[in-house]
Amino acid sequence: MKTKARPTRRRRKVRSRDVEKTYPRTQFVAKLRRLAQAVARDEAFTIRVAGETLRVPAGAFVSVEHAREGGIDEIEFQVRWKTPRR
Repeated sequence: MKTKARPTRRRRKVRSRDVEKTYPRTQFVAKLRRLAQAVARDEAFTIRVAGETLRVPAGAFVSVEHAREGGIDEIEFQVRWKTPRR
């Protein structure tokens, strides 16, 4: 009796990415407000950054980072989560 070979599943390769995108103030404020509401409600959040749509799960780790160098201060609002394997 012959058995059918199962098709092999290809895992989608997730590319490394490090993008910094500058938005007009009104768009930045809108994105920040939606993020703040999602974090406050412990809900998932979807955002489009530089052409890629990202889904941030509820319960993602949030932090604020401050750096100072050469007379310039910088604050970064960070949201981190683990991407599930496909």
